[in-house]
Amino acid sequence: MIKVGIVGGAGYTAGELIRLVINHPKVVLDFVFSTSNAGNFIYEVHQDLLGALDLKFTDSINTDVDVLFLCLGHGNSKKFLEQNQFSDTTKIIDLSNDFRLEKDAVFEGKEFVYGLPELQKNEIEKASYIANPGCFATAIQLALLPLVKENLVNSSVHINATTGATGVGVTPGETTHFSWRDNNFSVYKAFTHQHLDEINESLATLQKGFSKELFFIPNRGNFSRGIFASIYLDFDKNIDAAFQLFEDFYKAAPFTHISKIPVHLKQVVNTNNCFIHLQKHNNTLLITSVIDNLLKGASGQAIQNMNLLFGFDETEGLQLKATSF
Repeated sequence: MIKVGIVGGAGYTAGELIRLVINHPKVVLDFVFSTSNAGNFIYEVHQDLLGALDLKFTDSINTDVDVLFLCLGHGNSKKFLEQNQFSDTTKIIDLSNDFRLEKDAVFEGKEFVYGLPELQKNEIEKASYIANPGCFATAIQLALLPLVKENLVNSSVHINATTGATGVGVTPGETTHFSWRDNNFSVYKAFTHQHLDEINESLATLQKGFSKELFFIPNRGNFSRGIFASIYLDFDKNIDAAFQLFEDFYKAAPFTHISKIPVHLKQVVNTNNCFIHLQKHNNTLLITSVIDNLLKGASGQAIQNMNLLFGFDETEGLQLKATSF
């Protein structure tokens, strides 16, 4: 059994991570660090864990855990690692954006590998430090990777993607208040969302010199969790060739599946899956990609990366089922 530590334990992604860890057959939860909740039972914050876990939040750490998950706000993972030294054998998986870009990947002698398993599984297996991808970035990259691998992205890419209220985190804000979010829909960070940088870097690893513009419109949806991304671009091959291309690319990917019928969010919410559907209209290819932002877009993918780091089966502890209703 490997020992797990979680830092920043009160948020949505940490809650999902705790649920996955305590049900994983090959790991044990050693500590959950939270300065604001130290001394409180974890089930007092993540209330569905009543009866499942008697551990309390702590404001101290075990520097010798086998794997450390950082579930901190953006910019805070670097600060935490500057202030706390862990064993050389401790593997680290960071869920913030602090180490995702090439310019930030090396920090205090630690080299972080970008943790999108469908892109670079072999590199992850050999790594010790993982920068977990962003949620929008995961859904969008999985929709485009098969095309860039074959140098088939030869036009601008138009992306419209909607995330649920959990995407902004647990701290209440003006646009997460129920009376604002319910029966509402809005655009934010149009063309400038921070996930564009990591998406562009990943695409460039497969299509050398990639420089096509990504026109990304993120939306806030009036639902709790999930990302629905619709992406279109020029494509001069037929739809059968497109499906074959995607099926071949993801044939060894246990969580990314290509559907011949249109997809919807309820198929993937509460799972670590990404479902992708393709449609051709004249010379335009429409790609629909759906994930759960808290699982495949965050904590589920973090566990997937942990499995790869420790040589476990990639799907260990992630046999989750969607709810159809």
